[in-house]
Formats: sequence, structure tokens, C-alpha cells
Amino acid sequence: MTRQEQKEQRRQQIRMKALELFVTKGFSETKISDIAGELNISVGLLFHYYESKEQLLLELVQMGVEGTKRADQGPKDDPLAYFRIFLCSLFDAAGESPWIYQLFVLMSQAMRLGMPANIRELALSVAQVERSVAVIEKGQAMGLIREGDPLTLSHTYWSSVQGIMEQHLITPDIPFPEPEWVLAILKAPGAG
Repeated sequence: MTRQEQKEQRRQQIRMKALELFVTKGFSETKISDIAGELNISVGLLFHYYESKEQLLLELVQMGVEGTKRADQGPKDDPLAYFRIFLCSLFDAAGESPWIYQLFVLMSQAMRLGMPANIRELALSVAQVERSVAVIEKGQAMGLIREGDPLTLSHTYWSSVQGIMEQHLITPDIPFPEPEWVLAILKAPGAG
């Protein structure tokens, strides 16, 4: 392993431990010394990688923002496939990388008051609910997505996804729901 690979591996260990502690203890209650202590490294070494816990939080929220872009990779010409493909890939990825549950919780926390303003603004920029409205409207025009306010339907769908991910952090032994169960929130009666 090269020195650069070792450095990136250490950065990843620090990020994952910070993520765990930010979610379980809260951002404001977590100290840099807590993260370093959990990793059995010195605070000085941790500062070599990250100058502050705010920088760590920012990097984690940026990961979350990038992750939400996966939904936009779905086929927009087939609105139900757009949401189905995202769910399947999310559930598969979370099954392989349980830290994804923690990232969902952290993103939710980062959107609340009390977080550093720049980080809160970044987390709020995700706007997945709003971005999905056009896909829902197209699906309604095609008769694939149920009638109703597109913004409310989008909000209900994404709130369900958020809730599923948060619950999996608490109860990881309960299997993921079938994607079709979640899609039923959006599907028009009789739609394939």
C-alpha cells in the first residue's frame, strides 16, 4: 500500500468514526478527543488529517449530498422506474455498507437549527423532494402515478425512505421492505 493509500485509509477511518459519534452522541457533544480516543490515535494526528470537527462534518454532509444525486441517475422517461431503481440501489448499497443508515440520520440532523450555518445550508440544498416533483408530474400525466398534489406525494415518498433508513439504524435485523411496498405510495391504481 502506498503512502497516499494509507493516508486515505486513515482519513476514511476518521470519517466513519466521526459519523458514528455525531449520530450517537450528537455533533455538539462530540469532541475531537472522543474521535481520536475511539481510534486510538492522538488528537495531534487527527488534526493532521482534519483541522476541526466542523471540517469533518462538512466532508460527511458533502458525501450525503453526493449520495442523493444517485436518485437523479434514474430514467426520467419512466417515472416508476426512476423511483424503483433508486430504492433497489439504495437498499443494496445500505446492505453492504451499514454506515449509509448513519449518513441518512446525519443529513437529517444537519438540516436542523443549531448546526453551523454553512453546513446546514449545504444539507438543505439537497431538495430531493422538490426535484422529484417534475418526475411525479410526468408520471401523473402518463397515468402511472396517483392523482394528488405532486409536492405532497414526493414529500410522503421521501419521508418514507428517510424513515426506513433511520429505523434500520435502530433495528438492523428487520429486513428492508420490498421496493414495491414503498412505490405503492406513488403508484396509480392499476399501474404496472
